[in-house]
Amino acid sequence: MRTLSLTLLTLSIWLTWSPGLSAQEPAACSAAGDVQFVCGQQAPEDLVVVPGAEWVVASAYSGSGGLYVIRVSDRTSMRAYPAPGASQRLDAQTYPTCPGPPDTTENRFQTHGLYMQAGPASVHRLYVVGHGGRESVEVFEVDVRGSTPALTWIGCAVAPDPIGLNSVRALADGGFVASNFLPRGAPGGFQAVNKGELNGELWEWHTGPGWSKVPGGEASGANGLEISDDGRWIYVAAWGTQSFFRLSHGRTPVERNEVPLGFRVDNIRWARDGSILAAGQGGGPGGQYTSVVKIDPDTLAVREIIRHPNAEAFGAGTVAVEVGDTIWVGSFRGDRLAVFPAP
Repeated sequence: MRTLSLTLLTLSIWLTWSPGLSAQEPAACSAAGDVQFVCGQQAPEDLVVVPGAEWVVASAYSGSGGLYVIRVSDRTSMRAYPAPGASQRLDAQTYPTCPGPPDTTENRFQTHGLYMQAGPASVHRLYVVGHGGRESVEVFEVDVRGSTPALTWIGCAVAPDPIGLNSVRALADGGFVASNFLPRGAPGGFQAVNKGELNGELWEWHTGPGWSKVPGGEASGANGLEISDDGRWIYVAAWGTQSFFRLSHGRTPVERNEVPLGFRVDNIRWARDGSILAAGQGGGPGGQYTSVVKIDPDTLAVREIIRHPNAEAFGAGTVAVEVGDTIWVGSFRGDRLAVFPAP
């Protein structure tokens, strides 16, 4: 969703809830019809399912920031970083320019886009877009061999000015692709992307060469990212133009195919059936809603599966992930994520 340099937006989603390090029990969250909630969050803008589907990681886009893990069995949430048991171990070979761990003091580590890369055993790699102390992609190991996941920070890639990061997607060689949603200090600011004006692009990072632009990746409000299994295609949510496009990766000439979605599409995730789940914000002054659609990655056909009117309990959906027979939807505001029955 939007970068934290947007002061008005930050104020609008700032939460009065103050988390501790202890687990936040979900008992206070009452369901609204067939929609349930997982509370104790701080604007859970993005969600990823840990391999094994016993845990979900949630970002914290406001408040004191950090990273949260949610146990799927009872939907209990706890802060995983910074937290007792979390550690730091810089992988200087992979991240030679990283100056050290993120500053987590005084709400200086708000987290945004997430990506979970499965490891060969029970230790996985988590990529996190961080704002506050620095604009960066932070990388963690997630060890799920214990009773709760343990996070170890292992490196970072600090974004060059004026990139305003949003989403990240790991590559097989240890690099990643990231989206520049709103360049910091850009003329026109958020008004430009809100009008659908071309303002950002995709960037790729690798050990050694560092950051470089992805050919053909220009977009209005470049947001969520996914990549095909063979690495030949990047799938991109364009928030400003309310569209979705498929971009060839590593080939010349570049091929790009785009379709309109009719809502402010935010994060995207692979679904188990091979489609792409895209979530975002729809509607206007007469009524706003969260929309979740499935997109066929080959034909780009679109099918809506959830349309939920914004309400006091939940609104402004930003990501949808499959968890068992439910779909969990995050938001860039509020103290909870929503759990919908899978259609």
